Amino acid sequence: MSEDASKEALPTFSKPGSEESPNQEEEHVYIAETLSTPRQILFIATLCSSMYTNQLGLGNTTGIVGVIGESFGLTTAGQQAWLLAGYSLSIGTFILIGGRLGDEYGHKRMFVFGMAWLSLWSLVAGLAGMGPAMTLPNSLAMLGNSYSPGPRKNMAFAWFGGTAPFGAISGFAFGGLFSLAWWPWTFWSEAIAVAGIAAFGAWVIPNQPLSGAVQHQSQREKLKRLDIPGCVTGVASLVLINFAWNQASGIGWEEPYVYVCLIIGVIFGVVFFAIEAFWATNPLIPFAAFNVDIAFIFGCTAAGWATFGIWVFYFAQLVLNVRGISPLLLAAWYSPVIPSGLLSALAVGKTIGKIPASWIMVIGQLAYVVGSILAATMPVDSNYWTYFFFSVLIICVGMDSSFPAATVLFSDAVPIKYQGIGASVVMTIVNYSISLGLGFAGTAEKYTNNGAHTKADNLQGYRSALWVSVGVAGIGLVLSLMFVAKEHFVGRSSVTKA
Repeated sequence: MSEDASKEALPTFSKPGSEESPNQEEEHVYIAETLSTPRQILFIATLCSSMYTNQLGLGNTTGIVGVIGESFGLTTAGQQAWLLAGYSLSIGTFILIGGRLGDEYGHKRMFVFGMAWLSLWSLVAGLAGMGPAMTLPNSLAMLGNSYSPGPRKNMAFAWFGGTAPFGAISGFAFGGLFSLAWWPWTFWSEAIAVAGIAAFGAWVIPNQPLSGAVQHQSQREKLKRLDIPGCVTGVASLVLINFAWNQASGIGWEEPYVYVCLIIGVIFGVVFFAIEAFWATNPLIPFAAFNVDIAFIFGCTAAGWATFGIWVFYFAQLVLNVRGISPLLLAAWYSPVIPSGLLSALAVGKTIGKIPASWIMVIGQLAYVVGSILAATMPVDSNYWTYFFFSVLIICVGMDSSFPAATVLFSDAVPIKYQGIGASVVMTIVNYSISLGLGFAGTAEKYTNNGAHTKADNLQGYRSALWVSVGVAGIGLVLSLMFVAKEHFVGRSSVTKA
């Protein structure tokens, strides 16, 4: 469908040439609600593919990380964790920028560009994570912009979160299959499939016209609005802090450059917050739009997804390297995440307006705690249908209940003009927490595995890492309970009324 034809067929968000006005949100047309039901299904499915491909990239590496590691001389779990942490790091680091580019140049354009980027770099693997950094926030922004608050919007976000387990299991399965032949085909096949999604998305996603003010900006004005000083300092901070923690898991904190990177990263972080709070005219993160309730959502989301990252990687290493199952069998063992995760996400979509968000978060954090305890205490030779099966079922309740809740609540709590930013912040926390959590757990594993010379040494290191996930999940549970107490004694959250 051509750009001109799409503009004729679909309503725009604002009148051409108009400036943004205080009542712009009243004039906003929720574009998905003008589409036929079949077209809406294709639209939502295409946007959900960004979450699917994001988790596909994580899953297809987790199951065969040992096979890939052998090709590059990476022998310990701490070193191999970089293969996952680097992917999540690149997503989490560039999502804020990806969301801002969508605000300035169009969310649909950035979605298609991101899928094309992911396809291209899946051929060489290195920078593939920057593709989801473009597709994820812009998909969420389009969902937020395209539906008015209500049941349809809630279910759209729920389906978005519910596709994550499908992507992860697909990754486990294809990674396991291609490792039997030649592991690079895991990524080459992904490149072919994602190229098809990019082409399909260009056709099926309705154009998302920019506001009149943005449409008539010069290229120089758009570059100014990108907040380049914030981008540079923010990226530098996120990369250096994460690099320090994940590098320490491989070589230890004894190397001076590791803690020097951490210190410099913290300094860049301070400068970034100063720029965003006091200098930037169009900040990447509008702190004025945030409140205590949103901070609670972010804190619980960070704790939960850090727990998930540690759990999925180190639980897999335990059964692969100590128990000795195959990567393909691992995909089958993790497959209960599909019904558990999907049902959890859809249940949240149905109940998000009826149950306070604080209680949804408590349930999610409790699931993280119980699931990670089962993983940390599982006897190596236990029956699959005991510890492993129930750990998978339970922890996915946390993963796929907290994510839809966070995205729906944040989308409803901020104005339309912050939809891209809000989506970017949520996904930054999700992906950066996975990567940073692996750094924390990898450090614990390195200092407790006695050099990883035997299976017993590896088991001890893996258990230490999994107990880190229990501790992080416990922090999230405490935060959620504190918020419930705040609601009880101070009054209901404004966010839960959104």
